[in-house]
Amino acid sequence: MPDRPEIVCICGSTRFVDEMRAVNRDLTLAGVIVVAPGEADELITDKQKKALDALHLRKIDLADRVLVINPGGYIGESTSREIDYAHATGKPVSFTDPAPAAT
Repeated sequence: MPDRPEIVCICGSTRFVDEMRAVNRDLTLAGVIVVAPGEADELITDKQKKALDALHLRKIDLADRVLVINPGGYIGESTSREIDYAHATGKPVSFTDPAPAAT
């Protein structure tokens, strides 16, 4: 048994919140520590969005790996930036749907 459970950071578009919640639940029940995007029930300001984006990069720093929730292969601008950050910091990145072709 490892000294601590694996830590996975979930990334993906907030349009997939239900899918992220399901993956979070499944990983948690499998004994994985999950860090995920923050959620807000109301519209947020640009300043809040920038702060949440920066905070999510710190979550990637904490993680052992990144799991991108991308139904249909969709990767938005923020998620693409998070994937680039994860790669730059040496974090393994996997996808729930086939990874998009590199351009």
